[in-house]
Amino acid sequence: MIVLDIFTFSGRLHPLIVHLPIGFILLATLFNVLSYLQKYRYLRQAVPLILFIGFMAAVLACVFGYVLSLSGDYDADTLSHHKFSGITLAIICGLLYFSSTSMFKEYLRVGDKLFSALLLGLVVLMSYSGHQGASLTHGNDYLTFRTLMQQEREKPATVEQAMLFEDVVQPILQKKCVQCHRDGKQKGELSLESLTALKKGGKSGQAVVSGKPDMSELFKRITLDEGHKDFMPADGKPPLTKNEVKLITWWIKEGKTEGGKTISEIKNTASLKPMVALYLGIGGATEPEDDAGEVAQMINPDLPLVVDTTHITSLRKKGVRVRMMLNKPVMLDITLPPKSGIKMADVKPEMLRLAKNIVWLNFSDNELTDQQLDFLPALTNLEKLRLDKNPVTDQLSDYLVSLKHIEAVNLNETKITDATTLKLKKNPSIQRVYSWKTKVDEVKVN
Repeated sequence: MIVLDIFTFSGRLHPLIVHLPIGFILLATLFNVLSYLQKYRYLRQAVPLILFIGFMAAVLACVFGYVLSLSGDYDADTLSHHKFSGITLAIICGLLYFSSTSMFKEYLRVGDKLFSALLLGLVVLMSYSGHQGASLTHGNDYLTFRTLMQQEREKPATVEQAMLFEDVVQPILQKKCVQCHRDGKQKGELSLESLTALKKGGKSGQAVVSGKPDMSELFKRITLDEGHKDFMPADGKPPLTKNEVKLITWWIKEGKTEGGKTISEIKNTASLKPMVALYLGIGGATEPEDDAGEVAQMINPDLPLVVDTTHITSLRKKGVRVRMMLNKPVMLDITLPPKSGIKMADVKPEMLRLAKNIVWLNFSDNELTDQQLDFLPALTNLEKLRLDKNPVTDQLSDYLVSLKHIEAVNLNETKITDATTLKLKKNPSIQRVYSWKTKVDEVKVN
C-alpha cells in the first residue's frame, strides 16, 4: 500500500534528521561557552533561538525514530536505551529553551553557570544516545575500547595459508550481510556475526545445513532472482558477486562449514583455490595443470586458460598497469593511469590480443572518445568497466550492449543521456550503471 510505503520511508529519514539536533545543540553549547569571553559575549543572545530549533529538530527525530523502530528487528535493550535517552534529550533541550525566555524568568531564574552546566550535561546525554544509535545500526562493538585495541587479521600470503571460514566466508558475510543480521539488529531473528550464530539459524530455519545447499536458507536467499521479495541482501544493498556466491556455495555443498581450517588442510580443493585467489587478490592459484579446464568452467567457461605474456610486458612498458587476478584461467585487471597521456592507438593492438582475458578495465579520466573505444565489443569477458571523466557519448552503449558478462559500468561525468542507460537496461548482465553528473534523468530511467 502507498500509505504503508510512505510510513516506512519516513522512518528511514531518521538517520538523516537525527543529525540536525546534534548540530544545533553543539552550536548552542559552543556559543554559550564562548560568551564567557568578553569578546564574544554577544553570542549568548543567539543561544535560545538555536536551542528552540534544536528542540524542534529533536522532537522530529524522535517521531521518525519511533516509526523506524517499528520496521526493524532491533535489540530490545539497546533500542530502549536509545529511544528513552533521545526523548529525554528532547525534553531537556525544550526546558533549557523555555528557561531562557522572559516568561519563564518571571517565575524562576536559572543562573548562567547552572545553565551552562545543564547544556554540557545535555551534550553528554546526546553522546550516550548517539552511541546507542550507532550500536543499533553498526553493532554493539562499533565504538568500544575492545574494537580500538583489536588488530586486523593479516591477509594470508598464499591460498594454502588462507582459512576458509575466517579469511573467506566470514569477510563476505561481514561485508554483505552483517549490517542487518547481527547482535543488536537481527532481521528474521538471524545473526551472521559468528559461526555459532550462523549455525543457530533464524526465524525462517537453518541458515546453513552442511552438505545441503538446497536446505540452507543462506544459499537459497543469495541465489534467488534479484527481483524476488526474499532475495538477500535486501533493500537495494549490493548483492554478492558471482565469485562470492560460488565460494559460499562450495563451502556449504562440500560440508566444510566448520571453522579453524586452512585451505591446505581441506581435501579436494582444486576448484576452490582459484576462487579464493580471486577473492583475496592473490596471484598464482596452485591447482594442478590438468584441473585448469574445470576451474575455468566454475568461474567463466569463456575465459582462455593461457595468454601470451609478451603482450602484458609490452603494455607495462608503455605505462599501462596490468594486474593478473588469476593465472588459470588468466584474468586481467587493466588500468590506464588518470591523465596518462597514453595514446589509445599505441596500446590498442596489445589490448585486442588480450581481449578475452580482460575482466576489469579502468580508463578513468583519460580524455577518451567513442571512436577510440571501438574495440570494447571484443572484450567479451569484461565484468567491470570504468570510463568516468571521459567525453564519451550515447554511441558508447552500442559497444556494451552485447557484452554478456559485464556487471558494472561507471559513466560518471560523461556526456551520456537517458538513451545510454535505457539501452544498457536491455543487457541482463548489467547490475549497476553509475551516471552522476551526466544528462541522465534518474527518475525517467528508474
